[in-house]
Amino acid sequence: MLHLLFRWTLPWAMLLLLLGSQLLVTPGSRSEEEAENKYQNAMRSYFLGTVEYALHIFNLQSNDTRAYRLVRILNSRRELSLEKNTMAFSMELQLRRTRCGKFDDDIDNCPFQESSGQNNIITCFFIISTEPWKTEFELWNKTCLEGHLHGSVG
Repeated sequence: MLHLLFRWTLPWAMLLLLLGSQLLVTPGSRSEEEAENKYQNAMRSYFLGTVEYALHIFNLQSNDTRAYRLVRILNSRRELSLEKNTMAFSMELQLRRTRCGKFDDDIDNCPFQESSGQNNIITCFFIISTEPWKTEFELWNKTCLEGHLHGSVG
């Protein structure tokens, strides 16, 4: 009788061992995945804030009375920073002149200026250091080329 009980117990024990290890692995990988998603969302948020700062600095430093706004992000990456609590982003942004003044309130919704005789497109490369949790930014580099196009303007 004991022999029959052992024969039934052995397959169940093996099944529990196999499933138990799966059950232990699944929540761990899920929490790692959730942590990675939170990290990616935070980086995306930090990056978008840095893009906004780059555009703000461009408009402040521009001699033009009109505001420029973002057409597209052509290239970007997170840079290594030697300073402890700082991160840096490099980005290549395509900007276009708008109909609004650079100190108007709602530049984000301002229509682009339509002009066939004047090139309204500027491509700029920025490197910006940031401590986004403190909302602090510092421009390390800005290089712009007028009329530099990557594909069609949308």
